[in-house]
Formats: sequence, C-alpha cells, structure tokens
Amino acid sequence: MAKNHRKEDLRHRFTDKAEQILLGALPEFLQHGYASTSMDKIASSAGVSKQTLYSYFSDKDGLFTSLIQHIASQKFQLVWSQPLQGEPKQVLQALAQRMLQEVNEEEYLNFVRLVVAESGKRPELSKLFLINLAKPAHKILTRYFQEQEELDFADPEATAMIFIGSLIFLMISQEVLHGKEVIPMESDRYVDNLIQLVLNRSC
Repeated sequence: MAKNHRKEDLRHRFTDKAEQILLGALPEFLQHGYASTSMDKIASSAGVSKQTLYSYFSDKDGLFTSLIQHIASQKFQLVWSQPLQGEPKQVLQALAQRMLQEVNEEEYLNFVRLVVAESGKRPELSKLFLINLAKPAHKILTRYFQEQEELDFADPEATAMIFIGSLIFLMISQEVLHGKEVIPMESDRYVDNLIQLVLNRSC
C-alpha cells in the first residue's frame, strides 16, 4: 500500500514539474518562434535547471510535441467535457459560446499560428493537434446530431464539421487576420445565423 502511494506521489510530482516546464516554454516559443527558442531559454523561463529540463524532455522537438498535446487536450476538456444534452438550438448556442470563450483567446490563437507555421516543414505537428482536439470534437458533435432523430441530417459528420469549422473561421478571421478592421462581425449575430442555417429553421 505504502509503495503504491509513493508511486502515485511520484506521478503527481512528474506531472506538476512537467507542466511547469511546458508553461515556461509556451511564452518562449510564442515570442521567438520554434527555431529561435533554445532549451536554455526554456529552462530559464520555467525556473528549472537544464538538468531537470532534460530529465523530463530529451530535446526541443519532444518538448514542443508535448506542448501541443497538452494545450490541445486542455482546450478539448474546457469546451467538450460537458455532455451535449437537450434541444439542438440551446445545445449549439451553449457549445458555440464555450468555443468562443475558451478558444478565442490571444495566447491560444498565437500558438495555433505557430503550429501552422511549423506544419509545412513538420506536418506531424499539425496532425497531432487535430488528433488531440479537432478529431474527438467532430466525433462528439457528429454523434449528437445522429442521436437527434428530428434533425434528420443527410450527413451528420459533414454538418458537424461545417458548424465547428465556421466558428473557427470566425475566430481566425477576426482575431488572427485582423478582420475586425476589415470585415467586422458580432459573434452573437454570427452564431445565431449559423445555427439557423444548420438547423434549417428560424431561430
């Protein structure tokens, strides 16, 4: 019993220290980009020694990969951990609100920009991001649409992708591409009309 308890304590310490390193690495990657960020800078930002850093992450590539998994999984939990239950209009409104609150955040969007920038040379990074966030999200919404017999969608999977993709487009166009200055769009107005289109009825 005591031995198992010690193992559990070790796992918690590993998780806490690893997260400390990842949180320290994030601003370095965002400020300097992947290529110009060194393990020295990450160790300093995270407040750990280089020896401690390398005991958790053997190289920068492995650390960046873990950072992608960590951030994607964290955002997935914030948006998708709540079950989709209830009348479709209310469910979609609540889901859109969570996405716009939790995903539409400057640091997160800047990180997505960094992943996209690196994906040309290292496509496995963007694939990892999709595997940990987009793919399970689409699966959950597709299942919800399939279970709502009154909706009778011809293609629930494509409809789920359209709904999620439209919200992502809003965030990227307004925040990342500075669309607020060129094609401004109020989020409530956008969401109301998106739901109306998806459900094919008046909101």
